[in-house]
Amino acid sequence: MSIALAELIDPKQIALNLRARTQAEALHEIVDLLVANERIDNAERFLNKLEQREKTNSTYASDGIAFPHARTKLVEEIVLAVGRSAAGIPWTEKGEIAHLIFLIAVPERLISDYLVVVGAIARITKDPPLRTLLLHAETMNDFVATILSAPSI
Repeated sequence: MSIALAELIDPKQIALNLRARTQAEALHEIVDLLVANERIDNAERFLNKLEQREKTNSTYASDGIAFPHARTKLVEEIVLAVGRSAAGIPWTEKGEIAHLIFLIAVPERLISDYLVVVGAIARITKDPPLRTLLLHAETMNDFVATILSAPSI
């Protein structure tokens, strides 16, 4: 069964004003949204998986977008949380800065659905007008509406 990005968007799992100043702080702040919404049980184990993934290969894509993710038994379904930072979060050793962070927890059995979700997010964030709308949306409703109104979502 294929999944649509629209099914994963939950305003309770979106932080439009991250307080974090580092990658580790950003990951923690976004994972806290999942814990608060009872989407993941063991934040420490999941954060460890995310940090291991970043050490192996950065999840920074381009244009201020990062896709931290981990395959895990800590979730039964794909879970998405989003963080946005106007100031930006240093994400790579090269000094690349992430402004939009789409954090994804993926059950090991749903890899093909995960690829569909990442593809949908990538299409939105590669589109300069849509990316600009996401970066500057003043309200949660505007942010979510931008994602949901994107073609093929």
